[in-house]
Parts: sequence; C-alpha cells; structure tokens
Amino acid sequence: MLTYAPVSEAGGVGKTTTAATLAASHARAGHDVLVIDMDTQNGSLTYFFGPDYDRGDPEVDNLVRHLVGRPKGDLHNLTIEVESGIDLIPSHNMLEDLHEFLLNEKQQAENFGESYSMYHQLHRVLREANVRDEYDVIIVDSAGKAGPILYNALVAVRNVVIPFEATAKGQESIEGLDDLVDGLEQSIDVDVGVLSVLPIGYKDTRDQREILEELRESGFPVPVVIGERGSLMEGCWKQQCSPYRYVEEHRDRKRDYELKTLDQFDELARYLEKQAELEAPEVTA
Repeated sequence: MLTYAPVSEAGGVGKTTTAATLAASHARAGHDVLVIDMDTQNGSLTYFFGPDYDRGDPEVDNLVRHLVGRPKGDLHNLTIEVESGIDLIPSHNMLEDLHEFLLNEKQQAENFGESYSMYHQLHRVLREANVRDEYDVIIVDSAGKAGPILYNALVAVRNVVIPFEATAKGQESIEGLDDLVDGLEQSIDVDVGVLSVLPIGYKDTRDQREILEELRESGFPVPVVIGERGSLMEGCWKQQCSPYRYVEEHRDRKRDYELKTLDQFDELARYLEKQAELEAPEVTA
C-alpha cells in the first residue's frame, strides 16, 4: 500500500493540486484511492473536487468526530466518490478546533490513568476501519503548518511528497520541513520518509537552476520538474475536477505542454507506486 501526504510549509494551492492530480493518476492506473481532506482552509480538496457537502453543518458526521471517539456512524459512510476510482473524506469546520478536542480527550484519559497519544488518532481510525483492505493508495491533504492536524497525518501515512517552488522562500520552506520531520521523528518515535520533492511553477531561470541543483545535491529525490501551468490549474479549480478531466472535457484544443505536464505527473505517480511495490498498469484514457 502507498500512503503519503503532500506537505508544503508555505501552503498555497500547489499542495492541494498536487494531491488531486496524483490521486487522479493513481486511479487512472487502476488503483483504488482514498483522499482525506484535513485542510482547514476553504480552498481545499473538498472544494477542488466539488462534492455536494456542507462542511459547516455541526450535526453531520465528520472525520473529527471519529478522531475524538464520538462518531455518528461508520467511517466508510463519510466517503464520497469524486472521480472514478477516487473516494474523498471531506474536510469539516470542526477541524479548526481539533487541538482543543484532542487535549480534552488526553486529559480525560489521564484522569483515568490511561495513556493517550494526540497524534495517533487518524492512524487508529484508519486501522479500525480496515481501509488498507479496500484501498491501494491513501493520500492525506493536511494543514501546511505544524500542529496536531499535520502530525496526525504524518503518523498515519509516514511519507511525504513536498511540492516545492524553486525560490529562496521555497528553499527555506524545504529546510523548515526537513527540521519539522526530524523533530517529529524524535518526539513521537515515528520515521517519516520523503518520497519526492516536486518542483512546480519552474521557469528555468538562472536562480531556479541553481536552487534545483542544490536541492538535488542535498539528496532529496526529484523525479520530475513541473513548469508554470497556471492556466491549467486555475481551470481545474474553476471546473472542480482533476487536470486529466479538465484537459479531456474542458479544453477545445489540446496543448502539448499541458499533455506533457500530465505525463510528468504520471511519471511521478508511477515512481511513488514503485516505492510501495504497487503494480502500475498502463494509464488509461
């Protein structure tokens, strides 16, 4: 099974579009994919794919209720099929208060002399629901900043893919994430692997070439480099679909550079699948 979280300390749409595009590529290769939206921002995977869902309804069952042991039903009832082969567990506004909810649970457990890890709850929920028996790939789109949401995601998936803007700010973000992963491994004794760094919005300037070379020399895997594709990604957000569907259904004229970008995401998806020893059938149209 392949499990990972696209993580970018800088946040922004690159993290979410990376999650959505890779999920679509995995699914089009024949894999069953579960994407979990743990981003508190409105511009998250739930909005990207556009299912009919009210993230502000306090009465609806949602992932947070499961994380704190107060579900209203089975976890599988939360999933929504958003594209063929892709199930989504949507985000909910209660995620904004997850830290407080988990602290309360921890205090109650300690009052009864029980141990409680605030950061292992997503892992517990997925294990108890036996999701590994139903899905080949699990992708968690988490919050970009350090905290219990991100930590729960990392403990559950143990791997990250890092969308990276080849700028000084992006380079600093990579270093910050490296420190964050090291700190998490030390504090909760969990190994987190960097499966790939994904340079996006690359324009092949001199400064960017130098930063990319430094990145590769640092030992991070960089299987592909994605150019500036603002029009494609903005179109996906507008139409609320993956880039594959957008090119197929909403482009009157196929653009070679966009098709190349989709091929690059396919190449990255196959690379990630190989790390988990997943069979990678030919991508279907």
